[in-house]
Amino acid sequence: MKKLASHYLLLLLFIGMTEKSVAQDWANLAKYETENKTLQPKKPGEKRIVLMGDSITEFWLKIQPEFFSNKGYIGRGISGQTTPQMLVRFRQDVLQLQPDIVVILAGVNDIAGNTGPTTNEKIVENIISMCELAQANKIKVILCSVLPAANFNWRPKDKVAETIIELNQLILTYATINHIPYVDYHAAMADTKNGLPKEFSEDGVHPNLKGYQTMSPLLEKAIAEILKR
Repeated sequence: MKKLASHYLLLLLFIGMTEKSVAQDWANLAKYETENKTLQPKKPGEKRIVLMGDSITEFWLKIQPEFFSNKGYIGRGISGQTTPQMLVRFRQDVLQLQPDIVVILAGVNDIAGNTGPTTNEKIVENIISMCELAQANKIKVILCSVLPAANFNWRPKDKVAETIIELNQLILTYATINHIPYVDYHAAMADTKNGLPKEFSEDGVHPNLKGYQTMSPLLEKAIAEILKR
């Protein structure tokens, strides 16, 4: 009887854990669900550009809203997200919006280990999967370098700067081989320690207004060039 009761308790525990994981929206699909459903269809001749990313993309609209005004730019960044999470929500937050271009800026949270340990190779594989999904749906792609960061305050022993440089090289190599535009924010913003200086950031990771103002013309140039093709 005791053995049966023990098995019953284990079963209840398993069911409880399963219900909890089902209830969790791991990729945060709910964040833009309403906005996606209410997004108006493109007008004739209108160009739509979706910015897919993490907090750097999400905060861009809040800190430099004028950059998004009357340009067809749609921000789909979610703070803290990693490339596997972005890949899960890529269909609803990019493909179903039918943009002309998707701008992908991702990878720093993977390096930070937000969804567990990973490698630069696995990060790039997720980015490649997003690119292939976009191209299969006739959406042009712009890839961006990860912004510089000398370290993460919560993981001071990690060699963040070197890992970011290595990841950016892998992204650049893939972009070059596949003729995908590459926006190099890192080269434009890094200090002598390959970090993000106070001029561009308060915390060494997220851009301030001047940081976004430095990024904006680089991205707009890439968008203008790809639309001419």
